[in-house]
Amino acid sequence: MKIALFSDIHANIDALIPVLEDIYSRNPDAVYCLGDLVGYAPFPNEVVQTIREKGIPVIAGNYDQGVGLKSDNCGCAYKTEEDEARGVESITYTNNIISGENRAYLRSLPAHIRIEFGVNTDPYHLLLVHGSPRKINEYLFEDRTDASMIRIMETSNAHIMAFGHTHQPYHKKLEDSDGTFRHAINIGSVGKPKDGDPRACYVMLEWDGDLDLTRPDVLNVEFIRVEYDVEKAAKAVEDSPLPNPFADMLRNGG
Repeated sequence: MKIALFSDIHANIDALIPVLEDIYSRNPDAVYCLGDLVGYAPFPNEVVQTIREKGIPVIAGNYDQGVGLKSDNCGCAYKTEEDEARGVESITYTNNIISGENRAYLRSLPAHIRIEFGVNTDPYHLLLVHGSPRKINEYLFEDRTDASMIRIMETSNAHIMAFGHTHQPYHKKLEDSDGTFRHAINIGSVGKPKDGDPRACYVMLEWDGDLDLTRPDVLNVEFIRVEYDVEKAAKAVEDSPLPNPFADMLRNGG
């Protein structure tokens, strides 16, 4: 089984197109998007239309939720007043240019997707969320303690939990009290990486035969980086009413 997961495109069509080309060149059995299609770049309609045309199942990100509800709040956490002001500019701009049809689509997206594996055995659950199972905009950073992460996954009955929102990819393999290995996977960001690498990021999950999570290495988690024309995407931001610092964030991967 091979499953492609991507997230946090943030209206960056220049990153999305090569990522989708790379994904489909690898012939996955399934493809899912973990939300935040819009915000921070000038092509929200193009991104939404591309995802819809491909028929890719999507869950709502916090930005999708904000725009879907025509809110002036994206649910983002800002460190400074200047960052917050830029965030308001971004969601206001996105609300002004998103089509009515695409806004309705964003409003209709589900919060989570749960996939159950196992036939005639105890099932394992793959849970796809945007921030966390508890809150759409909760940040699950890599420095969260193992005990806290296991507790979140046990409470939500997730053996494999994939999420985005922080734009910082990582994989934690966590052994719980009954000897099952739970996998917490931040899949990074396609359109707005924040790990110092400006290339787009997505994840491929792969395993052969039964998904036996009592085996620590049964699940292969591959983080795939895709080159795209970052300068073109940054210039498009600078040519739009969006704040110019968003362009430098694309160039610098942060």
